[in-house]
Amino acid sequence: MRKALSLDIGGTKIYAAQIDTNGEIVSEIEKHPTPKTAQEIVVLLRDIISRFEDEIELVAISTAGGVNRENTKVICSTANLAFGYPKTDFESLSKKPVFVENDANCAAWAEYKIGSARGMDNNITLTLGTGVGGGIIVDGKLLKGKSGVAGEMHFKMSMDKKRRCSCEAYDCFEIYASGNGLRITGIDVTGNKDITTYDIIRGVDEGDEKMLRAYNIWQNYIISGLIGLADIFDPDCIVLSGSMGRFCDVEYMERVVNDEIVTLPTKILHATSGNYAGMIGAALLAFDKFKA
Repeated sequence: MRKALSLDIGGTKIYAAQIDTNGEIVSEIEKHPTPKTAQEIVVLLRDIISRFEDEIELVAISTAGGVNRENTKVICSTANLAFGYPKTDFESLSKKPVFVENDANCAAWAEYKIGSARGMDNNITLTLGTGVGGGIIVDGKLLKGKSGVAGEMHFKMSMDKKRRCSCEAYDCFEIYASGNGLRITGIDVTGNKDITTYDIIRGVDEGDEKMLRAYNIWQNYIISGLIGLADIFDPDCIVLSGSMGRFCDVEYMERVVNDEIVTLPTKILHATSGNYAGMIGAALLAFDKFKA
């Protein structure tokens, strides 16, 4: 069976593992801190790839940032990755074919092929973490847009200029629906500027009234975004993944969303493809692109 060396490059860590055409991880998973400079990232990637190059057919990379339609380079990066990272020449990292894709798109593809959205050709995956990523699949194909960066979750939730987003604009969906958004909502509700998302989730579990209020406001922000996405894309399902996705009450969200959308009912689901969805999705996309 064909194998890919798949890497997931994030702002704080880089994972690497070999993955087969079934989306199974067939080697030990390596974990490395993400280097602070673009040059050091390249050195680390070359070292990892060189050790496994003779065992695999191709290299698949899931990365933070926007990736071009040709899946060869990062065309817009995120603030938590090194300055100059988009200039990385990924194709030069290996003598084998190299495939690059945005991490949220990779997670969406993993959910479509082996996870919650399996068998549903029109679906959306939202990765809810410190920020919010999105991958959109239409008629069984990943939606890339004219430049490759479709699926960015920075549509407006308000025009009040209350919250500055990571993209430097105000009041985007991300700054309300993310873990950071939950923290800011917690500050608004409690007045405690030192509150964390962990404090809020723990308070919810303990029945704390203020923490429950913050959580409910946050979840309703997410619902507002889901309603808009469902009306625009008419998906079979919307999958919630990422570190914050597991805290969402998907049954409640599905009921409210379907009460308000003008399209036919959709499903709201938790992700099931696991913590390594980025690596899995990157490998499966790469196998499709570089067919044997």
